[in-house]
Amino acid sequence: MSTKQSIILYSTWGCHLCDSAEALLKQVEQTYTVVDIVDDANAFEKYRLLIPVISAGDKELNWPFDAEQLAIWLKEVK
Repeated sequence: MSTKQSIILYSTWGCHLCDSAEALLKQVEQTYTVVDIVDDANAFEKYRLLIPVISAGDKELNWPFDAEQLAIWLKEVK
């Protein structure tokens, strides 16, 4: 029996790539939580030059990706 992973989008205000990643999550109808790296010192240190990053547990999907790549990744992490 597998447990469902929480999906996190590491992002920040004013990041157009992050807006694109969020739109893709909405397009594939995936629930997720947004973490603004400015509000999280650990996330800022880890992701500041990498955002947007989507995370589920210890698995990450780094930008760039499209809806098809996102859907495949989501199947792998569930």
